[in-house]
Amino acid sequence: MELKLLNEQGQPSSTVAAADTVFGRDFNEPLIHQVVVAYQANARSANSKQKDRSEVRHSTKKPFRQKGTGRARAGMTSSPLWRGGGKIFPNSPDQNYAHKVNRKMYRAGMCSILSQLAREDRVAVVEGMALDAPKTKLLVDKLKVMGLESVLVLTDGVDENLWLASRNLPNVLVVDARNADPVSLVHFDKVLITKPALAMVQEMLG
Repeated sequence: MELKLLNEQGQPSSTVAAADTVFGRDFNEPLIHQVVVAYQANARSANSKQKDRSEVRHSTKKPFRQKGTGRARAGMTSSPLWRGGGKIFPNSPDQNYAHKVNRKMYRAGMCSILSQLAREDRVAVVEGMALDAPKTKLLVDKLKVMGLESVLVLTDGVDENLWLASRNLPNVLVVDARNADPVSLVHFDKVLITKPALAMVQEMLG
């Protein structure tokens, strides 16, 4: 598999050889879906709390007599059928939303995503993305010259100037290649990988 090497103007100057085991896999939609859903579920925090019928404010007095009223029998106002009653299956803060995905499956899913992005010409390699100062305008001008709007930048080590310049841009994300995730790969239109980061990705997923 050959990936385009872009220059400062965003034009392909040459190509870079990439491992077929990472960028040449078949598209496996069910596996990608499972990996993406598991990643989002594992990032979910269980902070929702609801009350059951023992926790709501209520009286243990019988609301009305058992027979003769024509109404359904009722013992307490905390019944889930009543307004203000408790929930039948309440949400709990200790609820576990985690999905288990084997390491081999996760790597295969990441490779399948990268391979599909490469086939769609949405992955490119650059020599580097360093900035002289932590200025958002410098990064905006650089991306504008390269013709990029929505982009994920994978680097071998996040440069502080680059990270500070990008954190206020909603369509730009700079992450270390070791922290690349399937959701970000799917979300952005273009993925830029620096040469050292490319070697790192191939070593991790190959």
